[in-house]
Amino acid sequence: MATKKTIDSKFIIDVYMHHVLEESEKPTSVYKFCKTHKIEEQQFYACFGSFEALEKSIWELFFDNTMSLAEKNPDYSTFTSKEKLLTFFYTFFELLTANRSYVLFVLENEKENIKSLMQLSGLRKRVVSFAEALVIDDNAEKSYKISKRPEKIFAEAAWVQTLFILKFWMHDNSVSFEKTDLVIEKSVRVVFDVFDSSPIEGILDFGKFLWKEAAV
Repeated sequence: MATKKTIDSKFIIDVYMHHVLEESEKPTSVYKFCKTHKIEEQQFYACFGSFEALEKSIWELFFDNTMSLAEKNPDYSTFTSKEKLLTFFYTFFELLTANRSYVLFVLENEKENIKSLMQLSGLRKRVVSFAEALVIDDNAEKSYKISKRPEKIFAEAAWVQTLFILKFWMHDNSVSFEKTDLVIEKSVRVVFDVFDSSPIEGILDFGKFLWKEAAV
């Protein structure tokens, strides 16, 4: 006897991403999408209010899966905030790479407007909250107020950093996206150098790297 498939948000997301890649276009209506894939409309709307909400959920799922994978490392809880941020970015972009065709398709026409994309709004909230939590933990261990990082500013910087790396990754043609890994490493070092008022070697090193890549 055939097992009845479960129509939940994960199933609908999988079907939607497959549809976009197979058809090279987004579905024109929920009705047609559901009819094509034998999903009842009420099942779709029980999970998502629109395609826009579905696309937003995909990015949120990328973040949630990233954190789930990162926290499976038994040493993760002992990492410094810098190590946790590095782990997040490395894992997040590994997941994006596994779904590169979909990500490039939905962002290809939005290269210059990525910052204002509604589908990234949920991801932004998660990244900002994650980065802010890192700073709060660090600040709790510092005795002097002057040595503490500004939580809100650092969190927003982490989001800007995410968008920067995302745009770089979209154009990265290096083997195994090695250049993106370098950008992650250097940009995280720069962010912490800036907020810790450390020597500017890291900033200069990162600037030279970007200049070199822009000239290629």
